[in-house]
Amino acid sequence: MKKQVVIIHGGTTFDSYGEYLKYLLSCELSVEKLFKKDWKDLLASELPDFEVLYPKMPNAKNARYPEWKIWFEKLFPLLYDDVTLVGHSLGGIFLAKYLTENSFPKKIKSLHLVAPPYDTEHCKESLADFALSGKVDGLEKYTDKIFLYQSKDDPSVPFADVLKYEKDIPSAKLIPFEDRGHFTQEEFPELLNNIKSA
Repeated sequence: MKKQVVIIHGGTTFDSYGEYLKYLLSCELSVEKLFKKDWKDLLASELPDFEVLYPKMPNAKNARYPEWKIWFEKLFPLLYDDVTLVGHSLGGIFLAKYLTENSFPKKIKSLHLVAPPYDTEHCKESLADFALSGKVDGLEKYTDKIFLYQSKDDPSVPFADVLKYEKDIPSAKLIPFEDRGHFTQEEFPELLNNIKSA
């Protein structure tokens, strides 16, 4: 049986439909944006011994937590024990919220939260119904291998947010960076190595 990795991508969420429409009107498209691939798209080719599941979460441009929760739970019959979970940005806070507020039916080998927002204290964007209802200290009941990745130059999620996760989860391993922005690069060797060695 192959080992599994589930990647939950990021997205945007808004407090109102009007704010969402305003975002759509102001958002600029380019050919480069439409065809850009990053480490999430390429992870499967770099992990040939793993089955990499990369579900496209509903309405990523106007994400709603209840919709993502339903879609995430549809994956459960497909998962093996010792699954590795990776969440990037909104996907990171989604996993933290879900695992804090619900039970997960499988053993988790390792949990990787990449640039996850924690709250809106320093964040410029709304978290709407993805906002955490409290601390995320319950994550340790699932695995003792929790990794936090954050760059000091991230334009979307402040470094202060990852320090809040680190405070809630003292056993988590923080991997700080100076120059990765919001982790949209094609390669992510540190994550790759941690998935393989966990």
